[in-house]
Amino acid sequence: MATKPKLDADLGGKLVDQTDYRSKIESLMYLTSTRPDIVQAICYCARYQARPTEKHLKEVKRIFRYLRGTINMGLWYPKDSGFELTAFLDADHTVCIDTRKITSGGRQFLGDKLVRWMSKKQDCTATSSAETEYMTLSASSAQ
Repeated sequence: MATKPKLDADLGGKLVDQTDYRSKIESLMYLTSTRPDIVQAICYCARYQARPTEKHLKEVKRIFRYLRGTINMGLWYPKDSGFELTAFLDADHTVCIDTRKITSGGRQFLGDKLVRWMSKKQDCTATSSAETEYMTLSASSAQ
């Protein structure tokens, strides 16, 4: 969920029911254990529980609309599928001869389901292909 810290205290805004606002925030906080994509947005809204305004309530309702729209999204793991983590990585340091910055990419599978992919131009430089592979492997393992 894309978030921008555009909320502020909104001291001149019209106040809303604090109890209702707090109960909505608590409901959303309960979901953060299974929906890490909404944590940042909820934390922005939770800052203003003491004096919520219509602007803050509008943002909370936006989170609920996002949840309603993404309710059927997720990964399905049948019980007969394997749970082995497999990673495929590739690194190339010959793209730019001047900077020697590596471009790395990779995919990670849990069983036969794709769970993560990446493609990134790294900030560090490499002097050999072995060093390039090592940096890519290190970055992937950290994920």
